[in-house]
Amino acid sequence: MTGRHRDGLPYAPVYRRVWDGPARAEAERIDLAWADWTVLYSLGRRSFYAMASWDGPRPVIVEDSTSEGLEERMREAEMIRAIRLAPPSLARRGRLTSEVARVGGRRSPGGRAA
Repeated sequence: MTGRHRDGLPYAPVYRRVWDGPARAEAERIDLAWADWTVLYSLGRRSFYAMASWDGPRPVIVEDSTSEGLEERMREAEMIRAIRLAPPSLARRGRLTSEVARVGGRRSPGGRAA
């Protein structure tokens, strides 16, 4: 509880509202489950965001309106990273090139990769 006061009036307790409590709790759960990611929930946009903590030429940030969709975007980003870090000999044999096209080209209606 927080309080409200004015000069000359006694302290009055005020109920503190927690906005989007379940969504914020879900973001915290995902943040604890995925070690290489920082997960946030945006109250203003009503959307989940994840920022990868691995080194790379550009930051990896994914967004989705649902927690399930966010985890799918995170899996896709990790798959693309693993494919890009794979030895070139595997890619030349055609083992990974079709996987890059499949994973990299798929988007859901509610989410996008940044």
